[in-house]
Amino acid sequence: MHSGRTDVVDHGAPLGPGTGAPRGIDFGDRTYAVRFGRFSNLHRHRAVIVCGAIVVAILALGVVSLGYGTLALSPGEVLTALFDADASRAHRLVVFEWRLPRFLFAVLAGLALGASGAIFQSITRNPLGSPDIIGFSTGSYTGASIVMLWIGSTSYYAIGAGALLGGAAVAVVVYLLAYRKGLRPFRLIIVGIGASAMLASVNSLMMMRVSQEEAMLAAVWGSGSLSALGYAQLLPATLIFAALIVGCGFLGRPLAALEVGDDAALSLGVHANRTRAFSTLVGVALTALVTAAAGPIAFISLAAPQIARRLTNGASLQLLPSALVGALLLVAADLVAQMVDLPVGVLTVCVGGIYLAWLLVHEQVTKKGRQ
Repeated sequence: MHSGRTDVVDHGAPLGPGTGAPRGIDFGDRTYAVRFGRFSNLHRHRAVIVCGAIVVAILALGVVSLGYGTLALSPGEVLTALFDADASRAHRLVVFEWRLPRFLFAVLAGLALGASGAIFQSITRNPLGSPDIIGFSTGSYTGASIVMLWIGSTSYYAIGAGALLGGAAVAVVVYLLAYRKGLRPFRLIIVGIGASAMLASVNSLMMMRVSQEEAMLAAVWGSGSLSALGYAQLLPATLIFAALIVGCGFLGRPLAALEVGDDAALSLGVHANRTRAFSTLVGVALTALVTAAAGPIAFISLAAPQIARRLTNGASLQLLPSALVGALLLVAADLVAQMVDLPVGVLTVCVGGIYLAWLLVHEQVTKKGRQ
């Protein structure tokens, strides 16, 4: 078993005499080859820099978020409360017990939603192929609503199981309906949009069949909010997320190959249908993880992978940059939601609707330009 190591391959260095090529030719960006045992992956220099900058931005927003509230704290007071054991007990109570769990879950949920969006957009080879567009998020919402409204359970694990089963069931149905002598991405998206619309009607019907108190509880949860989350939800969600990240580690290269096409993927030793099935399971589980605790938070999965792709200037979607952009978007959205006193899910829907309209226009213009 080899120990983990990082090698640097400089594809952009100028070539000198005796190398067989004239000086000054640029063969691309510097690449870091990360190897750990039998597993290896390549990371471009620009992607590494972008990821580092996003992490710094998340931490900076975190300091601002931890200081915002009825008891306003300056960034210095927040850092003192975090790292100085002799800091004010009131400040440490506010930061550690009340505000830190919300920030950490915003990061965790953003990572999960960003990675999930990258997975489904790679599978469908379409920027519209995110779980909240093709119905998988709605299926998770329906499954969780059945647990809360019909079974009457508010346990995190029960709601999580319902969200996972609901999302998986919708994924199976959508795949079966979209499969016609092969799986075409555009057909999958259209079928998914139809399934999402039908499930939205089912969710409304369930709300009408229960008591007013239960309907109000489900409506508040369905708006998508991080305000009531604490360590009780954060700790199990972190463990589940860690297990899913291990699964994501096996998807990087197969998904990149799948974006080129099934035939090209097969020539590279990637089984297309098997990869889609495993990727769908991981993506639905990531979405269900967030839905079970905070309710449906839309459009993070849609926007994060495309923003990450433009920032890194990559030829294909990458899970890590997409996940980090998702975390940055959700942390920023939650901070703004606190300032305007709205659930973060309502804010992401408002902003995401604008982004979706721009994306549709951009895709149409791009297609006309290619023609």
